[in-house]
This record gives sequence, C-alpha cells and structure tokens, in this order.
Amino acid sequence: MDIKDITPDQIVFWEWGFVHLNLTIIATWAVMALMVLGAWLITRRLSSDLPLPRWENLLEILVQGMENEIRQVSRQPPRPYIPFVGTLFLFILVSNILNVVPGYVAPTASLSTTAGLAICVFVAVPGYGIRSSGLKEYLKQYVKPTVIMLPFNVMGELSRTLALAVRLFGNMMSGSKIVAILLALTPILFPVVMNALGLLTGVIQAYIFAILAMVYIASGTRARQEREQKQADSAGEKGEQDQWKESH
Repeated sequence: MDIKDITPDQIVFWEWGFVHLNLTIIATWAVMALMVLGAWLITRRLSSDLPLPRWENLLEILVQGMENEIRQVSRQPPRPYIPFVGTLFLFILVSNILNVVPGYVAPTASLSTTAGLAICVFVAVPGYGIRSSGLKEYLKQYVKPTVIMLPFNVMGELSRTLALAVRLFGNMMSGSKIVAILLALTPILFPVVMNALGLLTGVIQAYIFAILAMVYIASGTRARQEREQKQADSAGEKGEQDQWKESH
C-alpha cells in the first residue's frame, strides 16, 4: 500500500520551498468555511419568538446537549467550556460526516490534524486549570500525593495527549480504508452499508474526543473543586458546632 493511500498529507497540490498545500489543508479549510457559513446563516436572524425556526431549533438542541454532557462530566457550570469543547466536537463531527461526499477525505484521517487537535487539548487543560484555581494550586496537583510523582504525572499528561491523537487518527483512517477495500470487492451493496456505518463511527469518534477533552480539563480544574468542597465541609462543621453550643 502506497503512503498516499494511508494519509492525505502526502497528496500535495501545490509546493513552494518548504510550503506545501496538501489535501489535508484543503479539506480542513473546506470544513472551516462550511462551519463559519453555516453558523452565520443560522444565527443571522436569531429570534426568541415561538415556534423557533427549524435550524435555530436544531442549534439550540445541539448546544443544550453539549452543555448537559459537560455538566455531567465536569460537575461544573458548562458555559466556560462550551466554546472550546463544542468547537472540537463540531469540527470533528462535520469533518467525519462529509466523508459521504465523493472525492472528500476527512482531515481527521491525517495524524497531523489529530495531533493538532490533541495539542489544543494539551494547552487547554493547564489553561483552564490555572484560570480556575490559580497557578500555585494547579501546579500542586503534579506533586500529589508526593513529589516523587512529579515525573509520572508529567508523563501522564504527555501520554494522554498522544493517545488522543493516535486514537482518532487510527479509527478514522482504518474506517476509510475498509470502505475502500469493500468498494473494490463488492461495488453495489457494501458501500451503502459501510458508508452508513462510517457516519455512525464518525459521530461516535467526535463524541469520544470531546468527552475525553472535557475529562482532562475537569481533572485540571480539580484543585478548585477540592478547595470549595473543603470550605463547604468546614462551614458545615462550624454550623453544627454553633448549633450544638446554642442547644447546650
């Protein structure tokens, strides 16, 4: 199998020095343009009147669904996280769904794209963690329960970023190749079934990536949750003591 059959990075349309314009970049730009255009068309006439327009209603369902998932995963208000996690989910979802378009190759079938998305998560985790609990409290998590755990915690951060990239790339690339093989063997029935299965897989992969990103971000903001829980516990104990004193 030629490397061009494995990753769209190697399908180059234009090259000048070290600058390359390959299929991955073009597909990514196409997805971005489609998302921006779709967002503009849906939100240009937002209304609070009932009944809501069809596309506005769909957008509201998507946003509420993502907020509910974020709330369940993080046990925190979802508003601070919805722009980042929601964008990740929608980008991967649209990229994967467009696989039904002839000639299109999902940018998520490229390791460079999935690595870029994973790096975004890698940067977002400490970003949200520091914003939530402060630099000092966030860094303390790396030396818990003892300072000996520092290198292992750092390695864990790096390894889960790598796992995010490789998981999405492997699933999308393998799915595309299976469809291509079955199309060559049985060009009538299997492509329909496999395309439907590919759409389902694409949706699942977008969901898994977004959920894992939120899990990592939630772990980065854990210090604030622990501090708030301690304050709540101490306030409860103080209230019980005051109540005991008043009763005696």
